[in-house]
Parts: sequence; C-alpha cells; structure tokens
Amino acid sequence: MITTEFVVDHESAHLVVRGAGTPPDSVAVVGARARTEARVTSDGRGWVADISLAAARWGGDPLPLPSGVYELQVDGVTRPCADIPSAVHGRLRAGASDGVVVIEPPLTDDVRSPTGQAALERRYAARAEPLENAVFFESFYGRTVGCNPLAIDRELSRRAPAVRRYWSVVDLSLPVPEGAIAVVEGSPEWWRARGRARLLVVNDWLRRRFARRRGQHVLQTWHGTPLKRLALHRPGVDPRRMLAVVRESRRWDILLAQNPTAAGVLRRAYAFLGKPIWIEGYPRNDILAAPVSPRIRERLGIEPHERVLLYAPTWRDDRAELVDFIDPAALATNADAVVLVRGHSRTLAAGRDTTGPRVIDVTGYPDVADLLAIADALVTDYSSLMFDFSVTGRPMYFLVPDLEHYRGTLRGFYFDLADHAPGPVVRTQTELEAALATPSDAGSADRYAAWRRRFNARDDGRAAERVVARILDQGLVTRE
Repeated sequence: MITTEFVVDHESAHLVVRGAGTPPDSVAVVGARARTEARVTSDGRGWVADISLAAARWGGDPLPLPSGVYELQVDGVTRPCADIPSAVHGRLRAGASDGVVVIEPPLTDDVRSPTGQAALERRYAARAEPLENAVFFESFYGRTVGCNPLAIDRELSRRAPAVRRYWSVVDLSLPVPEGAIAVVEGSPEWWRARGRARLLVVNDWLRRRFARRRGQHVLQTWHGTPLKRLALHRPGVDPRRMLAVVRESRRWDILLAQNPTAAGVLRRAYAFLGKPIWIEGYPRNDILAAPVSPRIRERLGIEPHERVLLYAPTWRDDRAELVDFIDPAALATNADAVVLVRGHSRTLAAGRDTTGPRVIDVTGYPDVADLLAIADALVTDYSSLMFDFSVTGRPMYFLVPDLEHYRGTLRGFYFDLADHAPGPVVRTQTELEAALATPSDAGSADRYAAWRRRFNARDDGRAAERVVARILDQGLVTRE
C-alpha cells in the first residue's frame, strides 16, 4: 500500500510517496519525453520517496517537467497514484487523476478557462500602453526555443543588450537564453508581451488573435527552404484554407528567406505581395559554418571518436507520430554509429522517446542546429533540414519508402527529389545501410556542389549579423 501527496517547497514542487516494508530500489515519475528519479529514505514506519517534479535535461539546469501525463513507477512497475486536485505549484500545474500524474502549464483556473482567455484577449485588443523596446520571439508555436529566432536572439543580445527579449513557451520546461524572459502561452504576461513588443520574430503562423499596432512589426523567418508544397500550393486546398493563408501572411511585415528559390516559393505560396523579403541565408545555420563545439557531444554523452548519424524525417499530414521506417538500434549496430532520432516539432507531444543501445532520442533537444553540427551524416526524407545540413558538405541519405504516396497524395514537391538529391535515394533500411557503407561517386559530388550553389550561397556564418543589422538600421528596435 502506498500513499501520495504533493508538497510545495518555495518555488519547487515534489511528489511524496510513502510505503511500508523494505524500501524499493527505484521510484520515478516517468513520461513520454522525460522522467525524474526519487530520493528514497527510510523512517520508523516504512519508506519515503521524494520526487522533484523538475529535471535537468541535456546538461542544463533543472527545469519543470514538460507538460504531459506521467506514470508513477516503483522498481519499474507502474503503481496507481491517488487523485489529487490540480493546482499551480511554483512553475508548473500538477495534479493526479485516474492513477496518473498530470503536469500542465502554470496557469490558474481563472486564466486558463475560456472565459478567462476571452477576457485577456479583450484586454489585449483594447490596450493603450506605449510600445516597449522589446522583441517577442516564438519558435514552432512555443514548443521549442530554437531555429532562426534563437540565432537572431543571440546576435541581438550581443549587439543591443538594452532590448528586452521575451520568449513564448508552452510551459517552463523550455530553457530560454540568458537574459530573456519566458512567457507562458495564454498567461497575462504572454498577452501583454505580444501586445507591447515593437518587434515579433516568429518562424510559423501566429496563433490566437493578433492585431498589429501602429509601430509594431512582424518578422517571419519561416523554418526552411521548401521541398514539399505549402499553403496555397497544397493539394486540395479549399477556399476556407486559402482565406486563412492570406489573412495570416497579411500579419507579416517582412519575410526572411534562405535563398532566392525559397523567396520565390514562399512569396507565391503565401501571397506575400508588395512586402519585403530579406534573402540573407538562415541565421540558424551560422553554427554550421563555424568550428564545432565539443560541448554539444558532451551534453549528449557521445565520445569524440564515435560516428554520429542523425535520423530526422519530416511529419506526415496523415499521422501524428514519427514515421517508423527504420529500426534505430539495428542501424546503430550495422553502421557502427550512435543514432540520433529527431522527430519533427509536430510529433513532439504525440510520441514517446525512442530507446535502444547507442540510440538517443533528441526530439526534445532545444535546437536542431546543434545536432546538425555534430552529425557525420544526415538521414532524412522530405525535411527542409536537407537544405541546412548541406552547409556542412557532409553526406546525406534520403530514405523514402512512401515517395509515391507523399508526392502524389499528401503534399507534392516543388522539384523532383530523385533527380536533384545530393545523396543516395533509398527505399529500405537494407539499402540505406548499403549506401552508408559505399563511398560517394563523382556524380554525387557534382550534384552536391550544384545543390550548395543553389541553396547555400548566403549561408556563410554571418546571416544573423546581417539580419540584426537590418533590424537595427530600420529602427524596428533601438539599441538604447
């Protein structure tokens, strides 16, 4: 028989578990993407396990567990957890229901309710405060702190440290850059920051209501050169979707493109007419043109001599989880490599971490650019990461068992991948492993060089410098 209760100590929250008899070897709260172990002690009546609802991930400081459903496990066996009313505890909201621990963003009942959100939206729409010399950053709907917004944040903090920097996050499990302020989506602070910042830097659609104020600007960095068809170009797009696309693009003042090809596609796909597109390369790729920091491998526990394969497929419109086209553990063995598995941000909440010998699931790793920097080779399918990884000049492999379905039904392409891919296009893991063991030929090298000339001409390690210089020169924010 065990009992459970939540205990709040200053700004942290703990789950305290008590039991009779011999203390177990392990007690943990285990979720799809994170876990935290207990400190187990004995007292005169049995044993006590104190489980902090925070975890240090990827070598960083302890942060609240990501939102989600967690199991209480004692010696690896799931045990029922007594119902505990959900409440805000420090930097998260926690409760227990139906035998599981539920972690949510730290929003009180009055704020998170539809009525509370409607009230905040009305207050936001009627605001009259002056704009703040600040930037509101958001990456993939607040699910990550990375991509082009993160690279721009780093350069802006260096060039204009007086500018206040807000980061939109789904919860406080996400680490934000030093000196930046995390604002949880839907909180009063989030609505205020988005409504008062002079500049918004985002890499996907703006969510909820957004009415740009006089003097406020939106820099849409997007998140990759498109191979797959987007927005107005998607198969079967209906009038309602078309209207949503046009309304969204009208919110943007400036669009950042990695190269001229992407600029042309994005302008047409989003009907982004009569407004500037900055073709400056991608700030997120600056790290790929610089010497690789050994600290990235250290955070992941990878030895300097080990070969690293990054498997990073894109998401599918007809499924929520990561595609299961490879056996990562078998690939690690057969290729004699550490295999990093990186799901798309849209698969982050739906799936569970992949496990296995020499397999590391890095779907929840904050910034994919770090992973590209340490990978000796990339295995992908239709992901725009192919246009980023080519900055390194390292090998790429395209595993596409569903090529006809994806090309003909789900999305379609802007060009024929098989004709232009700067690496082998394979259909099975057996073919992939054979290609990994085969040196590239002169024809592959020529295609790779042509690819880089077309897509990476501005990815020279200084894209963030150029973008921030334009931000400051145009007075979107000021240094003081």
